[in-house]
Amino acid sequence: MRALIRKSLRDLWLMRGQALAIALVMACGVATFTMSLSTRAALQAALDRYYATRSLADVFAPVKRAPEALTARIADLPGVARVQTRVVAEVNLDIPGESEAVTGRLVSLPSDPAAASGLNRLTLREGLWPVAGRRGEVLVSEAFATARGLRPGDRLAAVINGRREELRVTGVALSPEYVYEIRPGAMFPDNRRFGVMWMERRALAAAAGLEGAFNDACLALDAGAVAQDVIDRLDRLLEPYGSTGAYPRADQTSVKMTADEISQMRSMAFIPPSIFLSVAAFLLNVVLTRLIGTQREQIAMLKSFGYSGAQVASHYLLMVAGIVATAMTIGTAAGAWLGGDMTRMYMQFFRIPDYTYHLPGWLPAGSLAICLLSALVGVLGAVRGAARLPPAEAMRPEPPSNYRASLLERMGLGRFLSPAARMVFRNLERRPMRSFLAVVGVALATSVLVLGSFVRGTIDYVMDVQFQGSQRQDYTVTLVEPAGDESFSSLTSLPGVMRAEPLLAAPVRIRAGHRERRLALTGLEPGRDLFPLLDMDLRPARLTPGALLISETLGEALHVRPGDVVRVEVLSGRRRTVEMPVGGFLRDFAGVAAYLERDELGRLLGEPGTWSGAFVLVDSARERDFTRAVKETPRIAAVSSTRAAIDSFRKTFAENILRMRFFNVIFATIIAFGVVYNTARIALGERSCELAT
Repeated sequence: MRALIRKSLRDLWLMRGQALAIALVMACGVATFTMSLSTRAALQAALDRYYATRSLADVFAPVKRAPEALTARIADLPGVARVQTRVVAEVNLDIPGESEAVTGRLVSLPSDPAAASGLNRLTLREGLWPVAGRRGEVLVSEAFATARGLRPGDRLAAVINGRREELRVTGVALSPEYVYEIRPGAMFPDNRRFGVMWMERRALAAAAGLEGAFNDACLALDAGAVAQDVIDRLDRLLEPYGSTGAYPRADQTSVKMTADEISQMRSMAFIPPSIFLSVAAFLLNVVLTRLIGTQREQIAMLKSFGYSGAQVASHYLLMVAGIVATAMTIGTAAGAWLGGDMTRMYMQFFRIPDYTYHLPGWLPAGSLAICLLSALVGVLGAVRGAARLPPAEAMRPEPPSNYRASLLERMGLGRFLSPAARMVFRNLERRPMRSFLAVVGVALATSVLVLGSFVRGTIDYVMDVQFQGSQRQDYTVTLVEPAGDESFSSLTSLPGVMRAEPLLAAPVRIRAGHRERRLALTGLEPGRDLFPLLDMDLRPARLTPGALLISETLGEALHVRPGDVVRVEVLSGRRRTVEMPVGGFLRDFAGVAAYLERDELGRLLGEPGTWSGAFVLVDSARERDFTRAVKETPRIAAVSSTRAAIDSFRKTFAENILRMRFFNVIFATIIAFGVVYNTARIALGERSCELAT
């Protein structure tokens, strides 16, 4: 066997260029596989550790107003381990020197925010905790502070419960509840225009008019408790106090968004590597088949000296193992480097105080198994042929190819072809399967390039459909409390407002069989123009009385089709439950969404003729006047700019898209080089006599 090992190493050295090209293609597959799964493992481990050490709540329960005395009854519910009630307020912010609209969320701090018994405990990154009883002191989230350049000692103002409150930043903090910090209802994070802040409980309760009360509760459950059973009991207890429905940790916005991001890496871990390994298997098959064909006499001599077919097969498999080992070394190192870089990139969006990247021990073993499997698929036929080749037959030269004129020559076009061109076309025809697979290999290299450009094209398409075709408003205004239609004129009279369309939103739970989704049902005007709904063919969709229009995403989640009946449970107002047909699907990239006529939603709530927000078109020359007036309007809880959201998204993702394109170009180049180089070397070996002639 030592002689066969030496022969394997010599043969590998003689074909080192081809072997290295194949190893690089295979290494790209290993690198993408390692990068995706190691990044996913690092992020998931960091999140799990963060949630556990900072006691992220298992259940969240928003209410309108509930007495603090109710806390003891919540704690007595079966399955509840700990309860923490708090005050939460959506506010408009006024930052000195800033004219654009900025919104925020104020969350109350417990009396001892650093206590280990608390839920959703903060990590203080800079500065000091607010002093108990001192009004106006706040902590700001790190994402917001970084985007705005806020430091301890800076000042800003917020409109809380219709009153302007001066705030002073005492520190910067992180929360497990806001790892992915995004404004409610937004498609993308915008840390410049939305931020989370924390204020001492008594100070915020006084500012929000909730002394001795709370409007949000967080629960930790006993081990083994069923979350849905606790939620059902909790909803019945909180229903008289304006509960909008409790929900589990998995449905909390930040948790859900991070989980969705991490789950997307699973497809990245299998689709691109399958392309690389398929090309590598094809190249191994072509190269080894050609090598065995040229070494028929050597195989015959080895067998005549007593080497068995299995030993001959092991000689060629050892060469394949050398290529796989090279690919594993390069691919694992590159994948670990890329995984660390991608993990750091994700930390620009996920705010986790402590994370470590390491390569899981099982990952190289899994990569090796996949590489060996793909290599065996590529070479098994050729190696089996070498092992079964009888010595007497192996001594004879390989049967020559069928030398005949190519299709172009048979069509009478041969006189237009040079001798070299005739050789090319004849060679392509003689090996049709190999030629076809070579074309497929180069096509896969092109597909990798298209995949890189596809991300940018998809984003441009989504932005165009969502913000040019559907959401044409400049601003979306949200009220503190729903108001009657007679007050709508006060919004249209604000400076710069050219047009405004009212909307009414209410929390609902939509059920279809055993499936359900909790979301905000939006009531729209039938004759609106600023927020036209688009059907699956991107044509304007009409609201039909008594029927829902829902996003395709929601339809897939509920497993319903247009015409199916769903149960709609309204979680505010009269809390009615009705059955409605699905009138159609919408092309809506914002996620799960459902729409109804505004008047009909008002009747369901028992509040006909009301509006809770509006889409606004503003004169660009008077935007500053509009945003200034909004900040001074107590009834407006929040205002968001469509253009600002688009600009923020493009700025945030531009660098990441450029990075992905760079790596896609490298991967595509390696695939194309591997296919073209090996195909050319084999063709050169087969046609060497003709070329010499």
